Amino acid sequence: MKLDRRAPIAVIAMIAALAIPLQLGAQDQPQAKEQSPLSTAATNYNFLIGSGFLCGTDDSTACPAVARAANEETIEIGGAGTLGLANKSVTAAGAFIERTPTGEIVNTGVWTATGLVSFEPYGVAPGALQLDYPRLRMSGALRTGKMPGPMTAMMAGPMAAGGLATVRIRLLPDAGSPRDALMQVNCAKGKVPAGEQRDGVRLTISGGLEFDEEISGRALFLLQRPGPNSP
Repeated sequence: MKLDRRAPIAVIAMIAALAIPLQLGAQDQPQAKEQSPLSTAATNYNFLIGSGFLCGTDDSTACPAVARAANEETIEIGGAGTLGLANKSVTAAGAFIERTPTGEIVNTGVWTATGLVSFEPYGVAPGALQLDYPRLRMSGALRTGKMPGPMTAMMAGPMAAGGLATVRIRLLPDAGSPRDALMQVNCAKGKVPAGEQRDGVRLTISGGLEFDEEISGRALFLLQRPGPNSP
């Protein structure tokens, strides 16, 4: 039986992605009325990279995220995490696969975030979760026994948002020594700059290759907000 090429990533990335729903409510913090929803002083994000419910669509290129280097080698990445802009914090993990230009596996392993360098927000995309991921809408209906109204869906819980995060990570390969890298995660929602019109990741490995061409994969930031009944 042929092994799905995404399997090594899917197993570990799924574990990281499963933590996202548990954090959707726990990380909400009351915001002062004068602060905008994107105020960096009070903003937290969850994010997914080629994993979780991003994979539950008809788009077979959504998972994992794939980037390519100048020598045609590729790296496949999946994972999930959280960003805290007030204290410039990040907690994230996932898995990766490196491949030769002909598709042979060079190495596999896991990665973990070590620091947040920057985050450039593009703005929110109201209703994108319900429009792009119908399963989320239906799962909410099954829990409550009724379909949520449009205003309820938009005002409660997390909201899809675009942005570009630059994160320091450590690659922990199954064979060989750990390596540090700089990973950029782009979600093309909101007011997207001209040069960042597609979802994906880019990765620069210290002393190694620069995977600077986004090939495929989806990424998503989830802006954490108080629900309509929160203070």
